[in-house]
Parts: sequence; structure tokens; C-alpha cells
Amino acid sequence: MTTLKLYDLDPSGNCYKVRLLLAMLDLDYERVPTDSTAGETQTPEFKRLNPRGQIPVLTDGETVIWDSMAILVYLARCYGDESWLPSDALGEARVMQWLAVSENELLYGLARARVTVLFNRPFDLEQCHKDARPGVEAMEQRLGAHQWLAAEHPTIADLACYPYVSLADVGRFSLEPYPAVRSWLTRVEGLAGWVPMLG
Repeated sequence: MTTLKLYDLDPSGNCYKVRLLLAMLDLDYERVPTDSTAGETQTPEFKRLNPRGQIPVLTDGETVIWDSMAILVYLARCYGDESWLPSDALGEARVMQWLAVSENELLYGLARARVTVLFNRPFDLEQCHKDARPGVEAMEQRLGAHQWLAAEHPTIADLACYPYVSLADVGRFSLEPYPAVRSWLTRVEGLAGWVPMLG
């Protein structure tokens, strides 16, 4: 019987990156659809799981982990092999660099551009594209010489960065100038266990 339970929402890129790793690790888990747009993350019950009132949240028996980056680290350490998150200082630091990109340029740039177009959120689309560009350019530079972001094999860095980059066109951000990034998207989608985004 599975002990893993994921509170998530289909269209959320941050939730999707967790579902990707769960699928690639071939882990059974129970999904608990939680609609943050309908206030379901602001209830007292949910805030006992995550005081920040955000999804995703993962429970593993009595253990509760919130924040997509923290969940990726937890799953990689507990259920994956070292390839997903190296334990040496340099290897781990290289993964963390790209996790930072996923939570900064890609989130404030590409993710915000997407919700601006899809859900009419009040962000400035041009500013979102400007915010995204340094992160995507850094990825292009790295991927022009390497197959993967943080190592010579896929890590959680690739899964963290993948969702919002793969959805860049939804936010009207063109990946045309970034051939190495486009090739990398194809490589991620060729990994064993890859699943498409829901919703």
C-alpha cells in the first residue's frame, strides 16, 4: 500500500514537475486534487499541511513536505539513486544552481507570462519575457555544450526547469532563438517514465 500522497492541481507547472519525478521513479502515489484558485489551499485543514497555503504538498506517512523544490529533493534522496541528486558538494551545488533558475527567471518570467495569457492575471507580458530571457539564455549556453543542465545525465534540475520552458509558447515567449533548449526539451520527453502535463 502506497504511503505517498500528493496534493496538486493539473495545470500547475510546479505540481507537474513533482508528478514527472514520481513517474520517472515509478512510484505509486495517491493524488488529492486541490484547487488553489477556489480557495482550497487557504482552509485551516490545508494550512496545517502547508502554512504557506500553496500546492504541491507531499505526504509520506507522517512526513509532510511542501514546496516543489523541497519535494524533488526529498523524493530524489529517499527513492531515487544518486544520479537524480548527486551527494558530492560540487554535484549538488550544480543542481541547486538550476533549481534557483527554475524558481526565479523561469517562474517570474515564463510561468507569469503563461498565467497572464491563460488566466488574464495582471502581469506585464513584456516584462515577464524580459525577466525570463536571462534564465533561458543561461540554459542555451549550457545546453549548447552539454546534453543536460547540471550533470552529464538527467537530474532533478532538468525536471525542475522543464515544465515552464515546455509551456513557453503559451505565454507567447518564442524558443525559436534557442535551438539547444528545444533539443533538450525533446531529450526530456524521451526519458523513461515521462508523462505529459494534465489539463
